[in-house]
Amino acid sequence: MFRRLLTLMSLNDPQWGRKGGNQGPPDLEELWRKANQRLAGLFAGRRGEGGGGGGGDSGPPGFAQMGGGAAILAGVVLAVWLASGFFIVDASQRAVVLTFGRFSQILEPGLQWRLPYPVQSHEIVNISQVRTVEVGYRGTVKTKVLKEALMLTDDENIIDIQFAVQYTLKDIKDFLFNNRAPDESVLQAAETAFREIVGKSKMDFVLYEGREQVAVAAQRLMQDILDRYKTGIQVQRVTMQNAQPPEQVQAAFDDAVKAGQDREKQKNEGQAYANDVVPKARGTASRLLQEADGYKQRVIATAEGDASRFKQVLVEYSKAPAVTRDRMYLDAMQQIMTNTTKVMLDVKAGGNLLYLPLDKLMQMGGAMTAPAPDAAPAVKPSASEPPVTPDTSSRSRDALRGREREGR
Repeated sequence: MFRRLLTLMSLNDPQWGRKGGNQGPPDLEELWRKANQRLAGLFAGRRGEGGGGGGGDSGPPGFAQMGGGAAILAGVVLAVWLASGFFIVDASQRAVVLTFGRFSQILEPGLQWRLPYPVQSHEIVNISQVRTVEVGYRGTVKTKVLKEALMLTDDENIIDIQFAVQYTLKDIKDFLFNNRAPDESVLQAAETAFREIVGKSKMDFVLYEGREQVAVAAQRLMQDILDRYKTGIQVQRVTMQNAQPPEQVQAAFDDAVKAGQDREKQKNEGQAYANDVVPKARGTASRLLQEADGYKQRVIATAEGDASRFKQVLVEYSKAPAVTRDRMYLDAMQQIMTNTTKVMLDVKAGGNLLYLPLDKLMQMGGAMTAPAPDAAPAVKPSASEPPVTPDTSSRSRDALRGREREGR
């Protein structure tokens, strides 16, 4: 390398073709001697002998001349060695500096410098990159890895699950020095977490209504495992690509699913019928209860009224028994006669049966009391006043009262 440097330094030498038009290269010994003279003049403050002309000293170079050239060469080598410590870190990256193979520091983005090799070295790590690990398949879902995909559920059924795990870095030091194979660590933690969650769940829950819950629970358990091993990995998302029974029992499982759907259909129809009938039955029961309660209240009120009336009648009866008894008899007969159109009387003295057509008598009495067409209309009785009966009814009532007294 030093000889190449001397060759380059002598390219502009005016004595390159001094031998009468000879364009060949100059003598190497002479170039060596001139280079040593110039270097010695620079460092020793003086110029070597014979340095100005072409016919200088042709002896070997001195110790001082050789020492000056070695110093310059060492300086150039040192500068190149120190310059090799500069490097650039992008915005999405971090640089981990190692001193003799041991962790030293983490450098931020920008132009950075470290001690050159072999004292220090660095490793660039991309912290914003989202890495993906596939479990149960590789590339596409059709390319299955059954050793990873087949799992056993709580109801002793086997299901085929393929899912993907996306993760980033949260601790560069742990990621580099506590992991030999980060993707393998994530794959094993994901498989362990899913087998535990699926092993505690039913088959229908994993395949249908609980797919999102299973993925969330597996992500949480996976993160706990990775944190416990200090991998420096942050799980961002767990996506279930496919979940189905094994291909060998797919047809039987489809039949079972169809039967389950039919069962749910029948249950829904029965529930709809119950929703239609039960409210009506409850309404009818409520109405009957209310009617019974109303009847109870009416009977209680009637009984209480009858008892109160009986007490009042008892007070009056204690004051005048005969008058009260006659009044009660008249009231009872009036109520009976009002609701009866025919009365049959058995006269004890004679053997004749007396027939009283009360309806006819009332019609005759009404016709007798009716005014003439040209006469002024009579005042109609009010609804509260009892109708006027003919004298025959009053006479018959007196006759009955007399017979009752004679019987007593």
